[in-house]
Amino acid sequence: MKKLAILGAMTAAGLSAGVASAATLDDVKARGKLNCGVTTGLVGFAAPNANGEWEGFDVGVCRAVAAAVLGDPTAVEFVPTTGKTRFTALASGEIDLLARNTTWTFSRDVDLGFEFVGINYYDGQGFMVPKDLGVSSAKELDGATVCIQTGTTTELNLADFFRANNISYEPVPIETNAEAQPLYLEGACDVYTTDASGLAATRAAFENPGDHVILPEIISKEPLGPLVRHGDNQWGDIARWTLNALIAAEELGVTSANVAELAAAPGNNPEINRLLGTEGTLGAMLGLENDWAVKAIMAGGNYGELFEKNIGENTPIGLARGLNALWTEGGLLYTPPFR
Repeated sequence: MKKLAILGAMTAAGLSAGVASAATLDDVKARGKLNCGVTTGLVGFAAPNANGEWEGFDVGVCRAVAAAVLGDPTAVEFVPTTGKTRFTALASGEIDLLARNTTWTFSRDVDLGFEFVGINYYDGQGFMVPKDLGVSSAKELDGATVCIQTGTTTELNLADFFRANNISYEPVPIETNAEAQPLYLEGACDVYTTDASGLAATRAAFENPGDHVILPEIISKEPLGPLVRHGDNQWGDIARWTLNALIAAEELGVTSANVAELAAAPGNNPEINRLLGTEGTLGAMLGLENDWAVKAIMAGGNYGELFEKNIGENTPIGLARGLNALWTEGGLLYTPPFR
């Protein structure tokens, strides 16, 4: 019996490793498209537009990876996932990449067997309430009903915050942002809590966004970023360095408007030349064409362009760069050298 139990454990581990060690790059190329997991709909980050085309800040990461690998930013199958289904979709191989407002945590990285390839948004959990509730601090929410997405770090942070402040709450479990909106607007919950960026995106979609207040408390660290399965280092490198390329491009002044010109007529900045593949063999090291980063940047622009177009201060969501500014401008964005 002991031998059978050991054999069963080895078989299960082998099956898990089989999914993880598959050559994802070969699968994506053979399929001719990238299967990218996104949220079920969060305006500014990932949501279908009026024509049914997915757009948003996280969508831009998916399109950049597709462009780098396949040369076509439209070669993406977007797979909507909830807080509960996202990890199963990635572990099972249904998706190749998860780019869905997902917080990098120890257990998700280690215990669930995923690999976060970077941080594309530094966030923190906040609270939104109707203005007429008359609340100015989260510490005044004793006894409140709170809409909370299940299967998220938000759920755990909420319990910690209320316990630490010796106040109580009644959770109203929801699975998606779309489910939360009508419940909150109808008064089924006094408060909606999620990442502060998600609250801003949700409020922007309301008919009267000015009737709602995001409270000042940020109660957690939520480093959000794309992730892949453990065990396929080449694919992890491709996703990681595609994100890094978008960040580095902003720092180096490479944009969707000038990238083709810079690639066609290399200048005397060696890092730009290496990034764009006109010098060195970085593309070959990834198993890609040498102009992989050119294609990724052309897909939707550099990091700053993606931010400003989808969630920046001139959009209805209105997010300032804050921590998500480049390190040269007081933010946390910092990419390793391209050399």
